[in-house]
Parts: sequence; structure tokens; C-alpha cells
Amino acid sequence: MVLSSSLRHALLLGCALSALTSLPAAAEIVVEGNRRVDTEVIRSIVSNAPADARRELLASGYFSDVSIASAGGKIVVRVQEKGAVSRVVFEGNKKIEKATLEAATVTRDHGPLDPAQVAADVDRIRDVYKRSGRGTARVSYRLVDLPNGRTDVVYQIEEGDKTGIREIHFVGNNAYSESTLRGMMTSSEMNFLSFIKTSDVYDPDRIANDLDIIRRYYLKNGYADFRIVNADARYVETPEDAGWVITVTVDEGEQYTVGAVAVDARVPGVDAGALDGEVRAQVGDVYNAEDVEKTLVGVTNEVNRQGYPFAQVRPTGQRDRATHKVSLGFVVEDGPRVYIERINIRGNTRTRDYVIRRELDLGEGDAYNRVLVDRAERRLNGLGFFKKVRFSNEPGSAPDRVVVNIDVEDQPTGSFSVAGGYSTQDGIIGEVSVSESNFLGRGQYVRLAVQAGQYAKGVDLSFTEPYFLGYRMAAGIDAFYKYSDLARYSRYETTVVGTQLRLGLPVTDTFGVTFRYSIYNTELKVPNTLKEPYDDCSNPISGYTTVNSAGQATYPTCAADGEASIAIKSSQGSTLTSLVGVTLAYSTLDNLQAPKNGFYAELKPDIAGLGGDSNFYRVTGEARYYKELWEDVVGFIKFQGGHIGSTDGNPLRVTDQFFMGPSLVRGFAINGIGPRDVGTTDSRSNALGGTTYFGGTLEVQFPLPGVPKDLGLKGALFSDAGTLFGYKGKKTFDVNGDGIINGYSPTSGCSYSAYTIGVEPECVNVRDKATIRSSIGASILWNSPLGPIRFDYAYALTKDEGTRVYGSDGTYYGRVGKDQTQAFRFSGGTKF
Repeated sequence: MVLSSSLRHALLLGCALSALTSLPAAAEIVVEGNRRVDTEVIRSIVSNAPADARRELLASGYFSDVSIASAGGKIVVRVQEKGAVSRVVFEGNKKIEKATLEAATVTRDHGPLDPAQVAADVDRIRDVYKRSGRGTARVSYRLVDLPNGRTDVVYQIEEGDKTGIREIHFVGNNAYSESTLRGMMTSSEMNFLSFIKTSDVYDPDRIANDLDIIRRYYLKNGYADFRIVNADARYVETPEDAGWVITVTVDEGEQYTVGAVAVDARVPGVDAGALDGEVRAQVGDVYNAEDVEKTLVGVTNEVNRQGYPFAQVRPTGQRDRATHKVSLGFVVEDGPRVYIERINIRGNTRTRDYVIRRELDLGEGDAYNRVLVDRAERRLNGLGFFKKVRFSNEPGSAPDRVVVNIDVEDQPTGSFSVAGGYSTQDGIIGEVSVSESNFLGRGQYVRLAVQAGQYAKGVDLSFTEPYFLGYRMAAGIDAFYKYSDLARYSRYETTVVGTQLRLGLPVTDTFGVTFRYSIYNTELKVPNTLKEPYDDCSNPISGYTTVNSAGQATYPTCAADGEASIAIKSSQGSTLTSLVGVTLAYSTLDNLQAPKNGFYAELKPDIAGLGGDSNFYRVTGEARYYKELWEDVVGFIKFQGGHIGSTDGNPLRVTDQFFMGPSLVRGFAINGIGPRDVGTTDSRSNALGGTTYFGGTLEVQFPLPGVPKDLGLKGALFSDAGTLFGYKGKKTFDVNGDGIINGYSPTSGCSYSAYTIGVEPECVNVRDKATIRSSIGASILWNSPLGPIRFDYAYALTKDEGTRVYGSDGTYYGRVGKDQTQAFRFSGGTKF
């Protein structure tokens, strides 16, 4: 038997080199006990390094014992070889891949068998499971003997239940409660939802990122002296429980306000007045480290635009601990004339180099600027493509050259989700979606979602290129199909198929413009079946609809079980809309998902008529302002409104107008407010839509007392008010072509009683009141690992009560055209 080729070659090479200068051995070397290791290899080691021969042979890892002695003029080397590993096998690992375990262990296929090393590998495997949140995992091993002195090493694993983060504690925090600080972290404690969430798995890198989030939060809110003193993570195991206990010790310091702000331009020729406009911090404001960072970037870019690429902007701050004020200064001075010789990107196994380089505001040959380098590091960390991003410098080929190294570690960016839930609008619904935010490592976003539900189904495909044509503008395309059954509310169904092109331009950090072009086909259909006979007054159902001697449906008998308005029925068929629009968006929100402070506003003007069947202009807008009133108690106010009008002088199509309900005023049903056809006996439905709406909302959200914050449960109190009015659709329809509009008179217009006309009306008697609808209510919100869930209960304070209907004999038949209320509203989804 011979030694493995790699070890054999290494030993022979070392021995051969040494032999060039050594004297011939005086004594014969006899080797005993070896079966696999080549005799000549052992002899060469002994002859070239007799003093260290035993140590070197043991260090090779192939021998458990070595003795060297002289006998009869010979040197006798007796070795006891270790067994050889045929293969390493892992049994029972389902939660952790084999490759991860192989990387953590030392024992290898075809390597030497060292029982002590195998036992140490057991501890290493336990550590892997402990770091992945399964600290109770049991690991053992067994050795399976094979012929020729070889052995299989089998690690037996019982993964056990997940043991993640048991507790997270903060020490030294006074300004913000422990629950508030824990709420900022992406890591969470274990609870009854641990079987579906992964945020409670201890990950040192994630903890480090969480601590940086907390640090930036304090610095953003005036605590300029804040520091994290210590972050201790201990694994605690008891007979009843096990998990990580994390204790974070902080030193908050005092909260500072801005006492003075000044820009000191020390570079001759720089227009200091232009730099003042880039300053974000103002005297009297609470000190905000983010404002300082934005000012540094703004002043740096302005100085560069003025033609001074080597100018450096340095922040200064003088704290007055007695008054708790900090004086900010931004010093512009000549920097060293250092150029970037090269930018090395390392560690990106998946993400393309250009995806990383395009986030940099500098390149090879540019002047080195620390402010822009720091900004690039923040941008790359914000992409979500990498687990780690680290910038470092090293000297270049000359004193005025520097090499910038960017070390990154790719992380998974794709997701597959299965969602299900219930909403009052769509009923029971499920969704399967696949998304990838770094498609093929190109930084592109792709998403495919398929929905299927009780009253709705659809498909959405979205693709976004964030750097279109190499510029910082996002181009995208969406394709969609959506079927909605609105027969419960408006006696019709719609199917929309279309596509949209987008081009987004970030004008500033807070303001952006998105140009849109959409083309979509809307097919409207009124159901006419035994279950939903909503068109049988026009198209009698054989054996079901009562008809007269002429075969016509008897009116209003045919409408007693629900009948769509003649305006809805006349809109059946397909409508092609070709529309261009712009979205103007402004945002200072501190968090897009769960804002506590900030302002958001958007304005969306659209115009349709570049081909297609629709001709209209439309403007919608929304504004929201958030303010944290007390710790974790957030109030916000929202205003919204919109208007649509015809561009060709013709009446608007029903499908083009606005339909409103709980999205404007909670407490009302889908399509529950606005203009309605009061000529029909179907008092529940037949909303016709309107051209103008506006409304407002006041809401306060707060944590539920006694409920752990990391469960994501909150309560809310709200008040809504708004209205929808201005029906501008067609009002008369000569359905039978006889030139006579049933129910219409030149003097009184379309005014009649459905109980006296005797035949189906061919005009629309519209009740169109700008009545302000209002409501108050309470909500339960749950940002659960299964998806966002919201339950609203609202009580309508004011509404349109409709109009009374009397028969020819004075009989009162009730009200028609009244708003439709809906006190309970539930929406939610799951991901599992």
C-alpha cells in the first residue's frame, strides 16, 4: 500500500530538497508496521531529519505511534498506522445541508482515521446546529469497519426542536423602552409562532446589523453620545428549556439639539452661498445624524460640480453638555491629490461586478473621496443582495494612488410563497408567487403571482430593471389578468387583461417621477343564470322568468330577485383603454412598511384616448402625515381625492368612473356609496359610479396592553369621512329600437316609479347626492409572520338614506338608492 498521492508528493519533494545537501546515511534504516504508507517516504524523513523524524511522522496525521531505535547497526523505525476513512456519512440531517456540515468538520473522505478528531467533529456539528437555532440537537458517531483497513465514519444526528433566541434584554436604556428597541430588530424572541418564523434563530451577523439599526436610531433622534457598551450572547440550557439569551448594554447619553450650523469653505474659488442650500440641519432641530450624512453628500457633490474634485468635506461638532446643544460645522478644504487606481470587487459569486459598480459615484481614475465611498457602502448594504459589505483601502503603485477593495458576501434573494386568506371583497383567496430581486445576478426584479379565490382570480407578472440604459432610473413592465365577481354588490362581473410600461426617475432622495403607459381590455358581463338572474328582464330565462303574451318579461316582477341597471347592462362587452400617466411621489417616511414619522404624497394625472375606446382625463391624489405621539403610539392623517372627465364630449363609460366604498369610508360596503340607479326595485345594488371623490381619515395606532410587542399585534381607533358624486355616464337607452324611451318624458326627464311603468325602463333615474358619509370605528392589526391581517369594525354616522318609493295606489315599497353599509371588514393573507 502507498500513501495518498498529495501527501506522498509533498513529503518526497521536501525530502528530495533536503537530500541535496545531506550526507549519505551511515546506517541502514528498517521500517516496520506500515501497510499503506510507502517505506521509502518514511526512510527519507528519518535520514534527512533524524532528530525530528518522530515528530514529523506523527504530525503527518497518518500514525498513532512512532518509535525509532538502533539495533545491530541498524535504525529500526516502528510505526502504528491510523485507520483510513473510506467515506464520511451524515444521517438524520434535514434542516441543514450536507455541504454545510462538511465545511464544519475536519474528518474527510480517504483521509486518516483519528478517533479524537471524529469526536471533536461531533462537537463542531453540535455548534452548527446551535447557531442555526437547534441547540438540543443530539449528535453521535459510529465506525463501520470495511476490508483493507478502511472505515466509514457515520455521524448520527437527531435535530430536535428549534431552540432560538429565548430572551433579548437591554441594560442602560432610559429614553426608549426595551420593547421599542426589540421592535427595531429583525431578530426576535421565540414564541408560539416559532414553528413558522425564522427571525428567532440566533445569527451573529444579523444581531450585529440589528445593533447598527439601534445605533443609527439613537443618533437620528439626538443622542450624539450614544454607544453600545457590550453585546453578550449566551447559550443557556436547562432541563426544561434551551436557547440564546442576548444582553445588550447601552450608554444613551443626553439628547442634543442643533445650536448652530455653519459651512466653512476654505478652498479659494468655491461659492460658499451655493453650499448653504445643501445643509439639511437647522438651528433648533433635534440633532439627526442622517441629516449630517445627507449634508456631507450634498456639499461634496456641489463642490465637485464647481470643479474641485479633490476638495474634502469634513464634519465638525462641538457639544455643550450644559445646554445639550451641538454646533455643527462642515469644513471644505483641500484634500490630498489621491486618485483611485483600481477598484477590486471580491466575494461576489453570483452578483455581477457592474451591479456593484453602478452604486458607486466614483470610478478608476477619479479623485478619492471618503464621503462618496461611505455613501456607496450604505447603498450596497441597502440593496439586500449581500449578507456583508466591507470597504477597505490599500496603497497603489504610487504615493498618489489608492486601491479600493469591496468585499461582499452574496445571500439568497429569491422567495417562493404560498398565501391564503379571506377578505370581504374577494372572499376566500389563495396566491402562489415566485419573486427574485437579483435576477441572474443582474440586480433585476422579477415576480410571478397566481391568485385564485372565491370571487376573484388573476395572474400578475412584473419585471423591473433598476438601471435602465445604465442610468439610475427604473424601467419595468407588468402584465396582468384579473377576474372579479362583483355581482353581490353591483350585479356584474369584470375581466381585465392588459400590460403596463413604467419608467421611474429619482429626482432627489425624497422626490421621484414615474411615467406610465397602460393598455388594457375590460370585459363587463351581467350574470343571467338561475342562481344570478340579473339580466332576465331584458333576456327572460325560459321556465323561470314570468313573461306576458308577447314573450316579454313582466316588469317589475322580473326585477324582484335582483336586476342590473340598464346602464350596466348596456355597458356589457369589451372596452379597450390606452392610457398614459405620471406619478409624482414625495416621501420623508422613516419606514415604508410601518411608518412612525414622516410625510408621503402622490399625484397621478392620467389621460386616455391614444387609441382604444375610452377618452378621458383623470387626476387622483393622496397625502399622509405620520407622527409618533407617544412611544409606539402613532397618529396619522390622510387625505385623498380624484376627478375624471370626458375629453371628447361624450358620456363616460360606466367602467371608467370611480366606484367607492370602504377604501374611502369604512363602514360602507364595496361600491356602497355614490350615484345609484333608483329606477330599479333592486335597492341593494346598481351603483353607477361617479366622477369626483374626496375624503379624509384620522387614525391612531397603539400597542395592545399586555400583548408582547414582537407578536405584531396593534389596535387602532379611526374616523373616516368622504363622498363620491357626479355621474356623467349615458342616461337613455333605446334598447328595442322603437324610438321611444320607456320611463322618460321631455318635461320631467327620467322620472318614474318602477311599480307603475309596467315595462322595463330604458333610462336611468340617477340619485346623485354629494352627501358626506362618515364613520368611526376600531381595528385590530396583526403584522403576523403569515402576512398582514386587519379587522375593522365601523359605525356609519352619516349616509345617504335614499328615496322613498310608492306605488300608483300610494303603497309604500321602501327606499331605493340608499348607501349600503358594512360594519365588519376583514382582510388578511398568509405565507407558509
